Amino acid sequence: MTTSLASLSVSLSLVPHKPKSNAGDYNRKLLKVGRGGGGRCWAYKVTIEHGGERRTLEVGEDETILRRALDEGLEVPHDCKLGVCMTCPARLLSGAVDQSEGMLSDDVIARGYALLCSSYPRSDCVIRTIPEDELLSLQLATAND
Repeated sequence: MTTSLASLSVSLSLVPHKPKSNAGDYNRKLLKVGRGGGGRCWAYKVTIEHGGERRTLEVGEDETILRRALDEGLEVPHDCKLGVCMTCPARLLSGAVDQSEGMLSDDVIARGYALLCSSYPRSDCVIRTIPEDELLSLQLATAND
């Protein structure tokens, strides 16, 4: 059977993606994103402790914490924005993030470390930036195991 593309009709409706985790369900907020606000995603409150200051941002589940922090004018350390250079390290003090796109080892992640450039919130979070050396020494030590 042959079908002409001209005769096909496709209808798409955008449905907000719900994270697998129910953590933060009561506090998350539906945001309109994209040009004209046509897309939608869930957003969480992410509190970043950096340089003696504490700031809470609304971060969409489809954006990295680093991207939102930079967009909001926070001057947090960063470089490659790809999860490989480790210049945006942090400790996850509470909450959950998806950092499956980053290069941290699973055992380092299990200890509560994160890279802001590859961390997508999955609940409300509290994150503290840390010196790059703290994460590098831990990551290198676990790589030798």
